[in-house]
Amino acid sequence: MLPEQLRRHRPLVVLLGPTAVGKSRVATQVARHFDTEVLTADSRQVYRGLDIGTDKPTVAERQGVPHRLIDLVDPHEAFNAGRYRRVALEEIDRLYAANRLPLVVGGTGLYIRTLVRGLCSAPEADPDVRADLKTLRDTRGRDGLYAELLRTDPETAARLHPNDESKVMRALEVYRLSGRSISTIQEGHRFQERPFSVLLIGLQRTTESLYRRIEERIDWQLTHGMVEETRALLGQGCGRELSSMKGLGYRHIGAFLANECDYAEMVRLFKRDTRRFAKRQMTWFRKEPGIVWLSIEEGEMLEQTAERVIRQMEQFVRTLEVQAPSGLTGRAALGKGCV
Repeated sequence: MLPEQLRRHRPLVVLLGPTAVGKSRVATQVARHFDTEVLTADSRQVYRGLDIGTDKPTVAERQGVPHRLIDLVDPHEAFNAGRYRRVALEEIDRLYAANRLPLVVGGTGLYIRTLVRGLCSAPEADPDVRADLKTLRDTRGRDGLYAELLRTDPETAARLHPNDESKVMRALEVYRLSGRSISTIQEGHRFQERPFSVLLIGLQRTTESLYRRIEERIDWQLTHGMVEETRALLGQGCGRELSSMKGLGYRHIGAFLANECDYAEMVRLFKRDTRRFAKRQMTWFRKEPGIVWLSIEEGEMLEQTAERVIRQMEQFVRTLEVQAPSGLTGRAALGKGCV
């Protein structure tokens, strides 16, 4: 358990890494050891009904460990980092009240950054402004959206790809609502908040190993119902234009079901784009300060990796104990989870 003296430090552990590295299964082992829960940081697993394609752990895989912050919204609903932060903070405070150490697990870098380092004060999404921007997109296309951003906020436009519609649209929305560029707002904030005493643990594998795991997982997804899952979502009115349906796999299968490519080409693009996504994740994480990286060796057992994470967490707790009031030592920190 987490005593009051240690809770005052607001300890938080984040287990992060690229897709298919093995975070979820390691996290389940670790959470059981510390008698806590898994708080997911995944921008796709928040959607209900997107299960196979987002690699949500099954009930059996959770092994009795509660997993929170998944299945929060329907596929047609908007969701962003600010909303994630609000619900995540509620779950973290609930765990503190229950004397448990919060364990955040995921690969969405922006969700993790805003949780542990704060969120800049950009205006929230506005339905009317967003509707105007969608009209602009429909009439002038993505190039028209990007041209508008070049005109109003060239600094932000320089770091965004013209095809990154959601980010281009968000930057335009912020400018229209505030009269300031999103770059200026972010520069002023610099993500300098420190609401927690945080331990960031990153899991990584060799590129060859990670890419092989990505391809194996995609093969499993495709043979265990992802095409049918996508077809069902489309049949329920979840159009391909939705943010939820533009995720890896769903957009590829959507194109296949619309006869825009054959099955073999769909699989090739699905695997290629997932490899590229994993590379972008690692580029993001390597720019984040303070991550303790653990390299998973070929043939390393799940239990071995979990034990390495547990040792890092125990050392983290001992460090906080030194800073806590006298009299708090040893197993008192986290009950059976600390040695």
